[in-house]
Amino acid sequence: MTTADSGKVALITGGSRGIGYGVAEALVARGDRVCVTGRNEGALQEAVEALGAAAPGGEGASRVIGVAGKAHDEAHQAVAVARVMETFGRVDFLVNNAGTNPVFGPIAELDLGVVRKVFETNVISALGFAQQTYKAWQKENGGAIVNIASIAGVAPSPFIGAYGMSKAAMVNLTLQLAHEMAPLVRVNSIAPAVVKTKFAAALYEGREEEAAAAYPLGRLGVPKDIGGAAAFLLSDDSAWVTGQTLIVDGGLFLNAGV
Repeated sequence: MTTADSGKVALITGGSRGIGYGVAEALVARGDRVCVTGRNEGALQEAVEALGAAAPGGEGASRVIGVAGKAHDEAHQAVAVARVMETFGRVDFLVNNAGTNPVFGPIAELDLGVVRKVFETNVISALGFAQQTYKAWQKENGGAIVNIASIAGVAPSPFIGAYGMSKAAMVNLTLQLAHEMAPLVRVNSIAPAVVKTKFAAALYEGREEEAAAAYPLGRLGVPKDIGGAAAFLLSDDSAWVTGQTLIVDGGLFLNAGV
């Protein structure tokens, strides 16, 4: 569906770049109004302006807003949802994309304080935003949530074990929310493999061709790949889909047993 105004509103955490920005692009293109969040106010403002300029209908400046803050900050979560409600009067969709992966190495050797930080940002913040949007709008009016998990949450991944554990928790959070928020709110997750973003650069930079060779489709992902999947899960085309984790991985999982 492409229209000047779908009447729907989405809140996307970590939406100033990478996968979050790709999701925002897809939703803006189909006519949704969007709020993106991010830690860097300058980068966030640039994203808002670019998304607004691309919005159909010539009213982009009034269709995209940004709220700067740290995803794990409960005050920021409340402010972001309140800003969406004040500006647009509703919050139909939530995309929990904000995440962190500050450490590499075997989990047996990881500092537990760092692991706590990973879970705080990747999992607890997602639950916090879900609670806020549910109370503000979705409990009475319905809607949909998409959690950005990772293929590392459904299969072991060397050296990013803490991240993988947090994404496995995100998958289970999806199941719990889908069960508890039904029938008015649908909750699904997406588990991408490596997507070409600044966040994942350490996994492919300088060796992209070698990394891509492991994928049956012959390339790494790009944010648009995840944006399209999220747009589907946040549409009436998926009206009978909830509690699912959609693996978007260029076929990488096909090689799991090879």
